[in-house]
Amino acid sequence: MVRFENVGLRYGSGEEVLSDLSFTIEQNSFQFLTGPSGAGKTTLLRLILLALRPSRGLITLFDKETSSLRKSEVTAIRRRIGVVFQDFRLLDHLTTYENIALPLLVQGKEEASFRTEVVELLRWVGLGEKMNAHPFVLSGGEKQRAAIARALIVKPELLLADEPTGNVDPSLARRLLRLFIELNKSGTSVVIATHDLALMDQVEGARRLVLGDRRLHVYD
Repeated sequence: MVRFENVGLRYGSGEEVLSDLSFTIEQNSFQFLTGPSGAGKTTLLRLILLALRPSRGLITLFDKETSSLRKSEVTAIRRRIGVVFQDFRLLDHLTTYENIALPLLVQGKEEASFRTEVVELLRWVGLGEKMNAHPFVLSGGEKQRAAIARALIVKPELLLADEPTGNVDPSLARRLLRLFIELNKSGTSVVIATHDLALMDQVEGARRLVLGDRRLHVYD
């Protein structure tokens, strides 16, 4: 599903911020991406999403080598990936329900075909009573849950989550982790960037991708 071969990234003429990244992410796999602050976890997720292009090396997504893809092909690949950003990226002029439903509307689906599913997901993440509220009245934790629901509603083949439990209490963090686990069981590959060691210990068989000294170390 994802293959990095000797990937390096530098900004301008400076030193590489990530070096010699070589790893694969298989279908139906679950992995935690960890490492100290500033190690490059968010940067690596952006490389997988093709929001950044590497300075060297090859990135292959869904069996397509990405260096020469056309813009339309990049867009098609991104639609197969769900993303939970640290800054949420909710649209303030839309309600919580409308934010979660937006990816489905962009795909051309009729609201009648997905309304029940969106409502059920909002209730599951504890936002059933906030579905008609706008993001600017939501707490940080509520925005986090809305961002997670938006990423999950499209049933992505690959989910990238950047500190998805960073703004919620431990009980809700465990509940959200169960949601990620169930999504993984249904066939989605999951990559969660986190500092939370206790969270990582709760997923049996998950790989740990550890960034340090600009390089990646893989522990099965």
